Amino acid sequence: MYKISLITGDGVGPELADSAITILNTISEYTDTGFAVDVLAAGDKVLHDTGEALPTDTIRSIKESDACLKAPVGESAADVIVRLRRMLDLYANIRPARAYPGVPALRDDVDMVIVRENTEDLYIGEEFLIDDAALALRVISRYASCRIAHKAFEMARQRNMMKKVTCVHKSNVMRKSDGLFSEIAGEVAIKYPDVILEQMYVDACAMNLIRQPEQFDVILTTNMFGDILSDESSQVVGGLGVAPAANIGDDFALFEPVHGAAFDIAGRDMVNPISFILSIHMMLEWLGITKTDDACISMAGILQTAVSDTMKKGIGTVDIGGTYGTRRLTDHIACTFKDYYDTTDGSDMQ
Repeated sequence: MYKISLITGDGVGPELADSAITILNTISEYTDTGFAVDVLAAGDKVLHDTGEALPTDTIRSIKESDACLKAPVGESAADVIVRLRRMLDLYANIRPARAYPGVPALRDDVDMVIVRENTEDLYIGEEFLIDDAALALRVISRYASCRIAHKAFEMARQRNMMKKVTCVHKSNVMRKSDGLFSEIAGEVAIKYPDVILEQMYVDACAMNLIRQPEQFDVILTTNMFGDILSDESSQVVGGLGVAPAANIGDDFALFEPVHGAAFDIAGRDMVNPISFILSIHMMLEWLGITKTDDACISMAGILQTAVSDTMKKGIGTVDIGGTYGTRRLTDHIACTFKDYYDTTDGSDMQ
């Protein structure tokens, strides 16, 4: 039995949290692996009610869990997810962008992943007002750059596709900070002779994500650039509704959709749950690897197949050209998971 902490968030967050519970309950009901879900509060509403966007009880429950799922939060995001990333040292933000059959995309052969340093850069939030000027402190350290570079090269090797890492920066302007990041990528690359390293300025990368997205495999970049580019790469393959993300450290991981709280459609049964369900897929893979649990890895594969098959049939929410609401789409994917599990008779999970 795995204990999963689930932050319900704001806006469309509670609807996505319900979808996550449906999927986890389905897996628990039809497989030998159980999930005990601890529903937690964090975000704008709890900030308004208690004065804390991330209550102490929520932090404690997250630390006591095997993994965390986080639905989107609103304006208090910096006080929730950015704080959790740094508090739990979740230094690697992994954001895949994959074209699925049945989903409108620029090309149908895109399959990339952005590996984003998650603990420093401008997102440390050190800003100052001096007279009539606002200053922000940008920190790029050798330590953080080295470990995220290793993560990117390891991922390129494991994916076994192009075996290429594209290091994205702006070292021609930010010569010290991005210069260090680029230099360290080159040093780490020497240890991975089977993986190609290319260097690319962030503006060129933004252009090439539109012009030739199929040329990317693993993108290695800094915190803010990764935040921006991952939204762009998501749109390349159909939008934020199909974009999952993982925040991974050495001992813990948190999984979330890339998109925000979408207050404009909250409570209308319109939000696409696929981004969160694919985040559950990433969580299952991570649990399978870190806990040496082959059943979790098999369940991850079946869940991804269920999602892919659903989209291939043109079934989805309005944002990807479908007609289903959040609850109906979630139930369809849950039923498809059950059907695939029954077909395999669970043999891959024993």
